[in-house]
Amino acid sequence: MTAETTGVRLDCDGPVATVTLCRPDVLNAQTPAMWRAMSDFSRDLPGDVRVVVVRGEGRAFSAGLDLSVAGSSGPGSFAELSTLPEQECADRIAEYQGGFTWLHRPDVISIAAVQGHAIGAGFQLALACDLRVLAEDAKFSMAEVTLGLVPDLAGTKRLAELVGYSRALEICATGRRMDAAEADRIGLATLVVPGAELDGAVRDLTAGLLANNRDAIVEIKALLAGAGGRTHAEQQRAEREAQTRRIRDLAGRGE
Repeated sequence: MTAETTGVRLDCDGPVATVTLCRPDVLNAQTPAMWRAMSDFSRDLPGDVRVVVVRGEGRAFSAGLDLSVAGSSGPGSFAELSTLPEQECADRIAEYQGGFTWLHRPDVISIAAVQGHAIGAGFQLALACDLRVLAEDAKFSMAEVTLGLVPDLAGTKRLAELVGYSRALEICATGRRMDAAEADRIGLATLVVPGAELDGAVRDLTAGLLANNRDAIVEIKALLAGAGGRTHAEQQRAEREAQTRRIRDLAGRGE
């Protein structure tokens, strides 16, 4: 499958991989074919990749679900999904979620470079990334509720972790739009920059991540990602164990 047929491509340059949504004529609206292709990228990723940048061509990151596909009767449409047995429908959605959840991988840091609209599935794709660099014109909205749907592409937990339950509920239940300044204020943005500086800011952030020891960063990501589910004592134990591995590895005594 090519980028022309799926609407998304993967480019690798040494330790940096770039996932680009390339349907600018429809503001990078997403389809099941794109989600399958993105899931495949995880298997195609070279072992030396340390940073994955996700971006959209044109003036928007992603306007969300392509309603022309969802509203048809073809594969991936609401009409088709509604005819499936419940477990089969859930399994199909799990397949789609795989296009997002691989960005949580412990061995890479993922960065969303967001300009313009990031709506619905676009918002969830940005949430799937570890870090989010926003242009000043960025707009977020969890718009699924306006279609009578729920966010189902692995975005709800990440949103609640970032902004808390009550704010996440308000964002999802109203479907309202928020600008980059609000996203920054409530903790959704890692960095907000003028639109002309977006690419440079992502390059600088990437360089900063690559400047440090890969194995240490993998351990740090695991410590922070698991912190919410651990007690203080459990987190301290995890820190001790991670540091022991690092000390032994740096001394040439690692496994």
